[in-house]
Amino acid sequence: MKPPIFDYQAPVTIADAVRLLAGDADAVVLAGGQTLLPAMNFRAANPTLLVDIQHVAGLRGIAVGDDGVVVKAMVRHRELELDAAVLRVNPLVAEVMQHVAHIPIRTRGTVVGSLCHGDPSAEMPLLLVLLGGSVIAQGPAGQREIAAEDFFQSFLTTARRQDEIVVEARFPPLPPGAGWAFDEVTRRHGDYAIVGVGCVLALDDDGRVTGVRLAACGIADRPVRLKAAEALLNGTALGVSDLDAAVAASLPAVTQPDEMHVSASYRRRALGTLIRRMVAKAAQRARTGTMQ
Repeated sequence: MKPPIFDYQAPVTIADAVRLLAGDADAVVLAGGQTLLPAMNFRAANPTLLVDIQHVAGLRGIAVGDDGVVVKAMVRHRELELDAAVLRVNPLVAEVMQHVAHIPIRTRGTVVGSLCHGDPSAEMPLLLVLLGGSVIAQGPAGQREIAAEDFFQSFLTTARRQDEIVVEARFPPLPPGAGWAFDEVTRRHGDYAIVGVGCVLALDDDGRVTGVRLAACGIADRPVRLKAAEALLNGTALGVSDLDAAVAASLPAVTQPDEMHVSASYRRRALGTLIRRMVAKAAQRARTGTMQ
């Protein structure tokens, strides 16, 4: 199939890119194009203007510091996945990245592009929510920072305005000594998640939880923090009854209806299984300090 007719511009400054977006209500940003171009070929997207940002100065590079990882708008998934400095600061990033599509797509697709697409079954939005990250959007009025839990609003809908460009995403580091884990259920490896769960967890010397973050994708119209489960797990020694209570408190978060390939009941069962497994895996890593 072929895309509809569109105009194309390739600005070299962020100011020009924003100006082009502001001048056409049906203009869209083109970065990696791994989602946008197929959507155009299927006529699911019909922009009048593509604003290609690959030549815009200042939109490349990964910065790693004490406050986490800053990923610029044109950083490809594969760049982030293979960055040794990122692995040292936050090995959860690489663990999640291995589940994103396939290597050819990760080589072209951009991290920020995935966040802006806002698919509720995608891994990168979940990661940003799980870590409590944020994005920086730039538009005609300047820059603003948007927290991850405010950025993802509904199915394929984010808080980015049409005339804004998300110029970077900020992924906080793991807390010192914390364990982490991520896994998902898919029809095939590389598909979007039916259900995905991530966990970051810290323990005291007695093995009790001093802090935990849980998030899931594929279960609602956006990635969600499982805050009720977090509250029930904090302060516990992660006994069977503690995990049972956390799972039970999380099941109402499944709001995706039955569909052709999977029922809501199956999603609830998968969510419960993944919560148990990811909490156990994160706790084991917290106890041993291992990266495996």
